Amino acid sequence: MKNAAEQDKLIRELDWNLLRTFMVIVQEGSITLAAKRLMRRQPSVSQALKRLETRLGMPLIDRSPSHFRITPAGQTLYQECLDMFGSLARAIQSAQGTEDIVTGTVKLALLSRIESAFFDTVLADFHRQFPEVSFDIEVMSSKDVRQAVLEKSATLGVCLVHETHPCLQHEVLYRSYFGFYCGPSHPLFRQRDLKLDDLRNHSSVSFRTDQLWDALRPVALLRAQHKLDNKVIGYTSDLGEAQRMIRAGLGFGPLPVHVAESLVNRGELWRLPPYENALAIDIHLVHHTNARLNRAEKALLNMFRSRLASVPLEQRSYKPVETN
Repeated sequence: MKNAAEQDKLIRELDWNLLRTFMVIVQEGSITLAAKRLMRRQPSVSQALKRLETRLGMPLIDRSPSHFRITPAGQTLYQECLDMFGSLARAIQSAQGTEDIVTGTVKLALLSRIESAFFDTVLADFHRQFPEVSFDIEVMSSKDVRQAVLEKSATLGVCLVHETHPCLQHEVLYRSYFGFYCGPSHPLFRQRDLKLDDLRNHSSVSFRTDQLWDALRPVALLRAQHKLDNKVIGYTSDLGEAQRMIRAGLGFGPLPVHVAESLVNRGELWRLPPYENALAIDIHLVHHTNARLNRAEKALLNMFRSRLASVPLEQRSYKPVETN
């Protein structure tokens, strides 16, 4: 173990870029993938990891051509890096909020095609109250939304949640209902009184979270029970792209009922069974329990908390649409 003087010298001389590179390697689970994300050559990323391990005097990742494993020391360092870089970003932003007028930037990480009147109303009311605050909104998969909030690179996230994380606060933003749909060129288009078993042996598309162990488990469970999951030919994390594949006839697939309803009315989609008791899926608002927030971020979080507490979930949710 290094003494206090050696630790102080290490902190003063350590290249923070090495820590950032190490974080990306852990997140990607591969030096090759980390190099692509960092837009650097693989040997330089590998050398950066070696320099950091040499500087710290301990292995951080046990790697060989056949395996890639983070050591206990590496896992500890990774968690500390997440907090350190996230807190630094918050410290820089909080410096913008020292005036009487609330200013600053709020970074949001959202699942694609969030359609919620409740969410939109909060944003509209917040902007009227704090017109000097700017927004930086990025659309990504639910997994990446949670990661962005964990890294504190996003203030708030809106995503599907399968398992809660101890460092994140999870609140149900709204509840939506899913159903199966097909496009005009599909053999089942405009056919009525179908049964779930009629979908068997037809190709389908779905979301990456449509797995028994993930956020769309109710959809995956229905697929498995009726043996509808043996010809999935298209996956996506984007709602718009799921619609595109379904409308193009690649296969039937799950969509939020409130999103698909207008396309059904225009004749671009056709509702398939189950016609009633549509699958309930909760969309969550997540934020980091230990994040250091600037004044703008605090104001938005407080507004969401207040509205979530005062508006019942039933009023923030979509009703299942029954058809036959």
